[in-house]
Order: sequence, then structure tokens, then C-alpha cells
Amino acid sequence: MSAAPPPAPAPQDPAEPRELPQLGFDVDEPCLRADAARNRARLLEAAAQLVAERGADCVTMEEVAAAARVGKGTVFRRFGDRTGLLSALLDHSEKKFQAAFLSGPPPLGPGAPPADRLRAFGLALLRRTADELELQLAAEPEAGRRFTHPSRRVLRHHVTLLLREAVPDADCEILAHTLMAVLDPALVHHLTRQCGMPPERLESAWTNLVDRVTCPAPSAGGLNSPG
Repeated sequence: MSAAPPPAPAPQDPAEPRELPQLGFDVDEPCLRADAARNRARLLEAAAQLVAERGADCVTMEEVAAAARVGKGTVFRRFGDRTGLLSALLDHSEKKFQAAFLSGPPPLGPGAPPADRLRAFGLALLRRTADELELQLAAEPEAGRRFTHPSRRVLRHHVTLLLREAVPDADCEILAHTLMAVLDPALVHHLTRQCGMPPERLESAWTNLVDRVTCPAPSAGGLNSPG
């Protein structure tokens, strides 16, 4: 009896689909009963108003329920916890951003070289984070879900695909994690709010980082050639 053939090598990124999933905490919205849909809209409206007035850190599930004039249990059943509620508020901008880099105009969208798209991606994400920093920090997933959260996976997978085009010989999965760390909302908060760095410095640093990652290294002969 002949030996079994060796197993095929595992793909580099098995957990990530080649097609990016569409984001959205309201993907089941058409299936909701009319009263459930109205309650959800009232809860999000009340939460958005409280966040705008007091900041995301000061908003509780009980206060949102009271402002929306529904029972506290309704909030927990619909959103699970405070992070789920705040994540729902971010849903609209998440979907807009995803649409921009998946199908929008270049250089953020398709049609530009991968390095150009990577530069545009980081700049757009930094600006979006600056606009809604408090909300993003409050909706930050717990440590055990930080790297498996659907929105994080979509963004990281996009970066991985661009890196595979720009630097196919690199370990693009690890490199994508490294680049995404620079765009983390907690780091943006530390650098801009605690260290006082202007946003333009972060944007310039991102562009410089992408250039260094995606530009080919000079050959040894070029380094050692005279003059």
C-alpha cells in the first residue's frame, strides 16, 4: 500500500477570506419587527446625543434607556453591552470607510498602485480616528477580542492584501499587524492628546513608514559600488 501524499501547505492567512465581508451591526435590520426597529433607532439617537453632550466615557446603558424611554433590558438585548452599543454608533462610519477603500475612487479605492493605496488608507483612517476618537476609544473591544473583532479583521486584511502586492516576499501578515498598530486609536490618543503631537506629524510619519516598507532595498552591489 503506497504512502499517503504529504498534506498541502496551509495558506498564509487561513482565517481571513479573500473577499472582505461587509461590515454592519444592522445587517439584520430588515428582519426586525417594526417596533424593534423603532426602539433601535431611538436608542441610537439617544446614545448619540448623550455622547455628543457628555463624551462617550460618561454614558451608561441605563442613561441611554432612560433617554430613549425604554426598559434597560431592551438596551442589553439589542446591543449586548455598552461596547456593543457604542460600536453600533460607529457602524455608519465603518461602512462608509469600507466602501471607500473597496470601491471608491483611487488612491484609496481600486485603480492606484498598492503603495499609493496603502498611504491613502492610513491617512484616511488617521483622520477618521481623529474625528471620532472618544467614541472609538469607548468602543474598543476587550483584550481577548481586540484582534478578532470583525471591523479590525477587515481593515487588517485589506492592509495584508495591499502588502502582498507591494512586497510579495515579505511576511505580510505580521507586517500588517505592525502597520495597523501605528493606527491604533489608543496610540493616536496618546500621541495627540498626551504628547501634544499635531495630527500632521502622525500623517507624515505614516507616509514615511509606508515608503520605507514598500520601497525595495538597495542591492549589495549598489551599496559597495564606487562613487
